Amino acid sequence: MRLFVGLELDEPVRVAAAAAAARLESRIAGLAGDFKARWIPGSNLHITVWFFGEVSDEAAAILIEQLRAPLRVPAFELAVRGCGAFPRSGAPRVLWIGTAEGTPSMVAAHAALIDRLAPLNHMPEARAYAPHVTMARVKEPGRRGPAVRQALADEPADCGRTIAGALTLFRSRLSPHGAVYEPLLRVPLA
Repeated sequence: MRLFVGLELDEPVRVAAAAAAARLESRIAGLAGDFKARWIPGSNLHITVWFFGEVSDEAAAILIEQLRAPLRVPAFELAVRGCGAFPRSGAPRVLWIGTAEGTPSMVAAHAALIDRLAPLNHMPEARAYAPHVTMARVKEPGRRGPAVRQALADEPADCGRTIAGALTLFRSRLSPHGAVYEPLLRVPLA
């Protein structure tokens, strides 16, 4: 199974993020015709907190049991706005919408997952956790990277605020039409 933990966005925030992504896709297509990316469908927009990748059915069952209890992080409001790209310089590889107010609480939820998963020897990525909504994964950045970065800077993508009351363990099923995310477990924040 391909698994990850994510924060589901409230519907109005997810719809606003999808609209911002569509505006950017159109703007970038006009600016940089050689730019190629796989844009995430609006129904799949979320904030990834932890990516496990492929795990066995047995390991998935252990993860579910380990994650079942509420995380000791209070529920919080998270503002979703502003666009950027990873890496922060050079050719963009991931286009994203960022977070604002509430980001420290999102980082605290990630830290609580680190503590929860340590007994299973799941280690976080070496780089610092930076909560974001992935809009697109770049296949070919083309020669107009600065124009793409300017389009991102010009898009305010003020998507509103989402209530973070739980994190969700998702199963990602890959298909010829893209990934389908199936919620397996909602882990309350308490």
